[in-house]
Amino acid sequence: MRKTTKTTKKSEDASAVDPSFAPVVDAFAKDRRVSRGGKGFGSTGLKVNGKLFAFISSKGKFVAKLPKERVDELVNAGSGEHFDPGHGRLMKEWIAVDPGGAGWVDLAREAHRFVKADKA
Repeated sequence: MRKTTKTTKKSEDASAVDPSFAPVVDAFAKDRRVSRGGKGFGSTGLKVNGKLFAFISSKGKFVAKLPKERVDELVNAGSGEHFDPGHGRLMKEWIAVDPGGAGWVDLAREAHRFVKADKA
């Protein structure tokens, strides 16, 4: 009975990934330093060194942590918007990209490098 429970739990965990986020999760599948889980801004996402770097928001947008200058660049180019976690205060180092927005995996890799390098 325990094996069934564990198998079922693993299946539930795997199916819990938003299909649009699956390519991002897959891009980090072999990196042992990256974990999936925990809550951040009310959403489960990818972490490196225990720090969240990419997730799908409750509104279905891809969200990644990048340097403020890079976020501003992307916002000014019309590639995304500053992330608002719901309390009206825009986050300077978080970009939110609409579903179907190009480059989620590339942005996640950028976010991974940024967060991994952050020693704060």
